[in-house]
Amino acid sequence: MKARYQYRFYPTNQQQQSLARLFGCVRVVWNDALAICKQSEKKPKPAKLLHQVITQAKKTEERAWLSEVSSIALQQSVADLETAFKNFFDSCKGKRKGRKVSYPKFKKRTNSQSARLTRGGFSLKAEGVYLAKIGIVSPIWSRELPSEPSSVTIIKDGANRYFLSFVVEVESVQDNAKNQSVGIDLGIKTFAVMSNGEKVKSPDYKTLDRKVRKLQKKLARQHNGSNRRNKTRIQIAKCHNKIADTRTDFLHKLSTKVVSENQTIVLEDLNVSGLVKNRKLSRVISQQGWREFRVLVEAKSEKYERNFVVISRWEPTSQVCSNCGYKWGKIDLSVRSVLCLGCGTEQDRDENASVNIEKVGIGHCHDSKCASRQSKTTSVASVNEA
Repeated sequence: MKARYQYRFYPTNQQQQSLARLFGCVRVVWNDALAICKQSEKKPKPAKLLHQVITQAKKTEERAWLSEVSSIALQQSVADLETAFKNFFDSCKGKRKGRKVSYPKFKKRTNSQSARLTRGGFSLKAEGVYLAKIGIVSPIWSRELPSEPSSVTIIKDGANRYFLSFVVEVESVQDNAKNQSVGIDLGIKTFAVMSNGEKVKSPDYKTLDRKVRKLQKKLARQHNGSNRRNKTRIQIAKCHNKIADTRTDFLHKLSTKVVSENQTIVLEDLNVSGLVKNRKLSRVISQQGWREFRVLVEAKSEKYERNFVVISRWEPTSQVCSNCGYKWGKIDLSVRSVLCLGCGTEQDRDENASVNIEKVGIGHCHDSKCASRQSKTTSVASVNEA
């Protein structure tokens, strides 16, 4: 299977100028090709687009500076546009799973920049990585590459940080799991409640989130194109990157721990797009990264040869007692524990849901005999109050 290994590097001033030129040329080729596709009644073929936006453009005075950068990056920009169109058409026809992909958009100078090079445009050296017409850059090798990379993507994010993202081939890991299965119920304050009783709290983003809101108000009052506005924009990007880096580090560590210790991992298919419509919780839900956690667990399950199961969102995991199967029905979110009328045990809402998620994931069904409601169930905080 293929994976990405990303490393940060610090280019010199001259290399920064060369990279800025490379990003600008890649952006112009993308925008020119997209403009031609929009103006044409029928989308041109890739070979014709390459000839128009690269070969012919280099012969004109307006685009003569395209010859100053590697042609491989320009060709890959057109190839990436073709992939974007294919994803858009497949999404419209229903061939692509997930949310619908929008029509390709023009690239902006203020957004994050990227350029992709294949094997002909870069090579690994003893002192670093050689990039065509840029020179040798020295990334911070936080870990070794498992195999020879097939391509590298040069990235500059909104906070002016530079990264090298390599695509490599990785082998599956043979490792015995400690536990047979685990069910995970995802939440906000407590990010994950597992069926084995373990609880994992979510990182606190409140301080950085307040700083972002304050800077965004400041940005709204500043004039477009001013140096102070650009400085504030970079400060906002740094805060967003810090939140994203904290979340990514947390999700990677948690997903690795869960996958390495359990043979079968069961998650619930959450309707995140519907949950974020709640204006009171949308910002907090978006910061959790539930979808990213699911993607990481699924990818690492394939690497560690684990079983990854996703149950339906319509399973009544919070409405059924995990001990006896008695169904008490829907309860308000403010109620965190329920006293079951079937067996008399007090169930924690999240722990009970995680156990039910595990049972449904490994093939167990809720007991239909105990699922019928003959009396009204009252949810209580403790047994004494009942």
